[in-house]
Amino acid sequence: MFRKNTRHLQIPLTSHVDELPEPLRQRLRNSWAETFYQEFFCRLDEAPFATLYADIPSRPNVPVNALVALEFLKAANGWTDEEMYNEFCYNIQVRYALGDRHLGEGHFDLRTLYYFRERLARHMQETGENLLEQAFAQVTDAQLEAFSLKTGKQRMDSTLLASNIRQMGRIQLLVTVLQRVHRMLSEEDQQRYADLFAPYRQGHAGQYVYRLKREDFPAHLQRIGEAMRRLLTELEADYGDQPVYQVLARVFAEHFRLEPERLEVKESSELSASSLQSPDDLEATYREKGGRGCRGHVVNVTETCDPENPVQLITRVQVAPNVTDDRVLLAEALPDLKARTGVETLITDGGYGSADNDRLLAEHQVTLIQTAIRGRPRDPERFYLDDFQVGTDATGTPERATCPVGVTAVVTLSGSSQAFVAVFAGDACATCVERYRCPAVLRQRSGERVLRFTVEELRRAARRRQSAQHQQTGRNLRAAVESTVRSVKHPFAGGKLPVRGRFRAACMVIGSAAVVNVRRLHRFLHARLRLLQGKEGSGARRKQGQERLGEPVLLPLFSLIRAVQTLCKPLVTLQPPYCVVFGW
Repeated sequence: MFRKNTRHLQIPLTSHVDELPEPLRQRLRNSWAETFYQEFFCRLDEAPFATLYADIPSRPNVPVNALVALEFLKAANGWTDEEMYNEFCYNIQVRYALGDRHLGEGHFDLRTLYYFRERLARHMQETGENLLEQAFAQVTDAQLEAFSLKTGKQRMDSTLLASNIRQMGRIQLLVTVLQRVHRMLSEEDQQRYADLFAPYRQGHAGQYVYRLKREDFPAHLQRIGEAMRRLLTELEADYGDQPVYQVLARVFAEHFRLEPERLEVKESSELSASSLQSPDDLEATYREKGGRGCRGHVVNVTETCDPENPVQLITRVQVAPNVTDDRVLLAEALPDLKARTGVETLITDGGYGSADNDRLLAEHQVTLIQTAIRGRPRDPERFYLDDFQVGTDATGTPERATCPVGVTAVVTLSGSSQAFVAVFAGDACATCVERYRCPAVLRQRSGERVLRFTVEELRRAARRRQSAQHQQTGRNLRAAVESTVRSVKHPFAGGKLPVRGRFRAACMVIGSAAVVNVRRLHRFLHARLRLLQGKEGSGARRKQGQERLGEPVLLPLFSLIRAVQTLCKPLVTLQPPYCVVFGW
C-alpha cells in the first residue's frame, strides 16, 4: 500500500543530531546534506510512484523519496549497492539528507531497493514511462522556479558511456550464444544435440578462441553458422518464444547470409554498428568517436546557459544507443524542453543541425545556434545564400532578397512551386564588381541574374548566419557544457557504467545529473551567504552581493533568526541560507 512520507517534516524535539557538539551541528547544517534535503528530498513528489504499489489495505511502503534519493546518491558517488547501504546505515550526513534525525529510524533491508528497481523496470516495459526521469524533471522544474532562473537560452552536448559488458571478438560472441542455447535446452534435448555442442562446451568462450589460429577463423565461423542454422530450424517449435532463441536468431541474421545453395559468412566490414555486442546487453551498440571505440550508449545533456543566471541547472538527460545521431536526440528532446521550460534558443555544436530539425525548430519557434557547421569548408572568394538578406512576411514566406552589395529583388514562387526565385535587374548586376562571386545564375537573353532557393536551403542559411554572428561576439556560451558532461560522467570510472541495459543506464545518468544540480545549488547558496556576511570577496564584490540579496532589509532578519536558533534550536527548522536567499 502506498503512503506518502511526511514524517520528516515534523522535526523531533530531541534527536541524535542534537547530541552533537554545536560546531559539528553547524557543520552538518552547512554541508551538502542540508541542501540535498531542502532542494531535492523535500521537493520530490511521490504521488506518481503510487502506481508501483497495491491499492488494497496492506503494509505501508518504504518511503519512495528515500529510495529515489539513495538511488541518485549511489549514482552520483559511484557507490556499489553494498557501499550505498553502509552509507545509509552509518553515515549521519546521508541520514540527515533523507530527513532522518534519529539513526535508528527509517531502516529497511537492501533487498527492498532491489524490489523497487524491479517495479520501476516493469513499469517502464509496460508503459514506456521512466518514473525516475519524470521525478528528475519535476524536481528540476521546481528548482528553476524557486531560484527564478531564466530558461530561454540552453545548450546541449552528447558523450559516450560504455555498458558493463565484456568486449568480445566475433567468434567469442557466437560461441557464448551457443553455450546459452545449450543451457536453455531440456535434459533430453541436451543429450540429443550433445555432438553438436561438444566443441563449444570445453571451457568458456574465451578459452575456445584462445586455442584457435587466425587462419582457422573462417572455417570455424562457417561451422558455427551451420550449427546455428540447424538449431534455428529444429528448435523453433518448442523454444521460439524463449529470449535466448531470439538472441540466436538475431546474431545469425547479423553474421550470416543464406544463399540458395549454401551459407555464407558476412565480412567484418558488413556488420552493422547496431549489431549485438553482448548477450548481456541487447541494447548496447558500437561506435567510434575521437579514435576510440565504445560499446554502450550515448548520453545527451541539456542545461540552462543564460548569462544573467547566478547558477545553471541541467534540465534534461537522454540516453540512447550510441549509434543515435545528435540531430535525432535534439528532435526527441525539443518538444519536452519547449513545454517545460519555454526554451527560445539552443546552442549546440555542428552535429545537431538537419533539414528535419529546421522544420521542427521553426514549428516550436526555437532558434538553433551552432558553434560549427557540418560539411566542406567554405570558399572565402564566393558568396553563398547566407550572405543574402531574405525578408519574409507574417507567415514566413520569402518576399524580397538583398544581395551582399545592397541590390534588392522581389522573391516569387517558381513555376513548379518547388522553390523561390529572386530576379535581380541586369543593369545593376552588369556593373557590379562582385558579380564573379555571386551565386545567382546569369540569364543570357535578358542579362538578369536569378537566385533560386528552397525553404530548407533558406533555413540552413539562417543557421549558418546565426553561427557566424555568434562566433563574432567572442563569447562561446556552449563551451561550459563540456564541463557539465564531465561532471555527470565523473562517477563512472573510465567512462564505463556499472550496469547493463538502456533503462538502468538512464537511471544512473539521471541520478548523477540530479545530484550535480544539488551541488551547484549548494555552492551558490553558501557563496551568497558568505558574501552577505562579508566573509569573502573584495569590498565592491561584497557590496554588490549584499545588494542583490536585499542586505539592508534582510541582514537584521538574518541576525534575528540566528539568535532564535541559538535559544530554541530544536524548534527552529529554517536554515540561514534559505532564509536569506528567498527572503523568508
